[in-house]
Amino acid sequence: MRKSVAFAAVFVAGFAAAAGPQHFTLLASYAPPAKAAVNGTIAISFVPTDPEIHINEAPAPRLKLDATQTILVDKQAPLAERVTPYDPATAKYIDLALPLTFPVAIAKGAPKGAQSVAATVTYFYCSKREGWCRKGNSEIAVSVNVP
Repeated sequence: MRKSVAFAAVFVAGFAAAAGPQHFTLLASYAPPAKAAVNGTIAISFVPTDPEIHINEAPAPRLKLDATQTILVDKQAPLAERVTPYDPATAKYIDLALPLTFPVAIAKGAPKGAQSVAATVTYFYCSKREGWCRKGNSEIAVSVNVP
C-alpha cells in the first residue's frame, strides 16, 4: 500500500512539472476616469516569457469581472460574431509594448475606500516557431479606490 501511495505522489509531481511553463505574466491596474461621467479602465500588460509567443488580435482578449463583486461594472462592447473562419496563416498579433485597456465604471452603491476586484482575462496566443495556438485564461485582481 505504501509503495502505491509513494508512486502516486511521484507521478503527480512529475505530471505537474511536465505541464510546462506559463507563457505570460499579466500585470493589471485600475485607472480612474479623468472626469466625471467617463469610464475608468483596467489596464492589462502581457509580459511574455518567450518572445516567439504572441497574443492574437482576433478573437480579441476579453475581461470578465467576477460575478460576486459589486465594485465595478463592465462597459465593454458586446462580442461581434465572426463571419469568416479563423486562418492561422493570416493571423495578426497585438503589440504588447502597450497595455490593453478594458472600460469599466464604478457601480452605484459601491462601498467607499480601497477594494479588491477579481476578474478573468481570456485570450488566444500562438507560437509561430512551434506552429501551435492555445486559449489562455488568467485570473487577476486589481485595487480600486472608490471615492
